[in-house]
Amino acid sequence: MAIVGVLGIGMIKIYQFSHTQAPNSQMPIAKIQSQKNQVRSVAALGRVEPQGEVITIGGSVGERIDKLLVQEGQQVKVGDVLAYLDSYQEQLAAKNAAATQLQEARNRMKAESMFGKAQIAEAESRIGQIKTPQMSEIVAQKATIEGIEVDLQAKQKDLERFTYLHNQGAISQQSLDDKVLEVRTKQNELNNAKATLAKLEQGRSTDLLNAQTQVRSAQASLQLAESKVQVESANSNLKLAIARLERTIIRTPQSGQILKIFAHSGEAISDQGILQIGNTKQMYVVAEVYETDVSRVKVGQTAVISSNALPKDIIGVVEQIGLKIGKKDVLNTDPAAKIDARVVEVKIRLTDSQLVAGLTNLEVNVLIKP
Repeated sequence: MAIVGVLGIGMIKIYQFSHTQAPNSQMPIAKIQSQKNQVRSVAALGRVEPQGEVITIGGSVGERIDKLLVQEGQQVKVGDVLAYLDSYQEQLAAKNAAATQLQEARNRMKAESMFGKAQIAEAESRIGQIKTPQMSEIVAQKATIEGIEVDLQAKQKDLERFTYLHNQGAISQQSLDDKVLEVRTKQNELNNAKATLAKLEQGRSTDLLNAQTQVRSAQASLQLAESKVQVESANSNLKLAIARLERTIIRTPQSGQILKIFAHSGEAISDQGILQIGNTKQMYVVAEVYETDVSRVKVGQTAVISSNALPKDIIGVVEQIGLKIGKKDVLNTDPAAKIDARVVEVKIRLTDSQLVAGLTNLEVNVLIKP
């Protein structure tokens, strides 16, 4: 009986021990699974910044701001004028003077061109005046010569006939001499007519040559006058003046919000520049992921952004993973944190930019989920 009692008590203890240890045996498995899930996520510190980062807009160090046209928090568009430098008025006057000189040069060019073209037209009209009338005179003179030649031929035939009759004794010497005189007179008339024709042709040739020379001279004078009017030089001076003027006008290179102003009207530009601008309509978080964890970060992963300064967590999406390893920029307040840790910057696009639009450079906690 005693032995049976002892065995019964032993079985009861074994039963109780097995049932009390079973739930505890499951706890390490759950903890291991939770630890595995946590290991698969990547935690990092990060900073908030606008899309395209914060841009510092500056100018020549030491030059003063004549007029600042914007204020902090103002939204601006690409090409908007932000400020005028102190040298703006001087460069504006130089640009206006260059524009006036260019206009004067163009006016002179126009006047010289009109005058030169008028001279060319006059010289060309002389050629027309020479060609038609003088050619008519030459044609008429040639017709006169032809008529004289016909008369001369007729008189020469009469002379031959009278010579034959004189030899036959049919006419007197006086009659023959009269015919000889007529032939000589007509021959002289023909010679004079030919001389006149030659003179007309020579005169026409000389007049044409002179008129053509006048045309070429007028054309050369026009080219010389146009070359002396330095339109291209004046145009180059205007372009240079415009370029110098533009250097005194500070324009925004991108649309965004004025985040910080370093130099106001009347102040000199320092090494900090004039102001900072950023596109706060779309905010990003730059997470500094340890180099040992970056292999587990992929583009498209979801990230949870948290901070005591935020009313709630913000969701983001990994958009870009840096290609360079560097030192941390965001320092943890924990004195035990590694300040010389090597990290890779991961850019996360936020789905709700409004919560952090006015919190550029805010330090946040980042948890990138697998």
